[in-house]
Amino acid sequence: MTLRIATRGSRLALRQTQRVAELISEISPEIELETVVVSTVGDRDKKTSLQELGGQGVFVTDVQSAVLSGKADIAVHSAKDLPAETSPGLILASVPERVDPRDALVGCSWDDLPKAALIATGSIRRRSHLANLRPDLKFQDLRGNIETRLLRIDDVDAVVVAKAALDRLDLNPERIDTLPVSILLPQVGQGALAIECREEDSEIIKMLKKTEDQKVRSAVDAERSFLAEVGSGCSSPVAAHAVLKKEEILLKASIASKDGVTLIKAEDSGIDAKKLGVKVANKLLNEEGGDRLLDENL
Repeated sequence: MTLRIATRGSRLALRQTQRVAELISEISPEIELETVVVSTVGDRDKKTSLQELGGQGVFVTDVQSAVLSGKADIAVHSAKDLPAETSPGLILASVPERVDPRDALVGCSWDDLPKAALIATGSIRRRSHLANLRPDLKFQDLRGNIETRLLRIDDVDAVVVAKAALDRLDLNPERIDTLPVSILLPQVGQGALAIECREEDSEIIKMLKKTEDQKVRSAVDAERSFLAEVGSGCSSPVAAHAVLKKEEILLKASIASKDGVTLIKAEDSGIDAKKLGVKVANKLLNEEGGDRLLDENL
């Protein structure tokens, strides 16, 4: 049997696909694996901001289409790139592992950032959350793969990237400050891998389930449930981070205004990941004024 794996063509995406291939080979060594590289909208257009391109989905839709059309059997994604609602015809079959979900400041430490420092990031979440803590900060849009982003360090005071990208590619630039979640709450699913396949492929689903880390899946499910309840098409800066505390999941989440002036947070714990995500979302939307904030961000 040959299993075709659809993926983006960046070095990070290929490294993640290689890791998934290793996990599959460990449980099913008889399966031959083939990589199908797909060019996505986000890869082809490196100048337009992610928000203008459509936000979530720009790095996954074309990869998903390869699976739905039969050109590939499974798709490997960064979980943070997936919209909250799974595309019709597909199933999120496995969340096999997660590395550090936090963001990293490269070029300068958080405490040493000068007044009116220029920060390069293409993420509205990072921009708004950091601006809430430091209204003096200036921001410059940043697109491209992780290596391209790091090349901009000499042009700005700091660049914000996912710590997971640095770790997976063994990149160790000088002056890295990994930001605690108390400063910058991560994007939903950040640091986690996600494997999708067609919902009717029961044998593939059964095989992929053996690659899953159930604790990681529970945390990611809680975060994705929060995002779905807030609104998967939401253009607002939202963030969520879940961790397992003994038998319960602790979920922290936030919604910010685009300019960072307003930032609201909520947290709760529970056993059922999806119910917890909904509960925390409703806390923000109904009790903390998040619904009004979302309307203002439109």
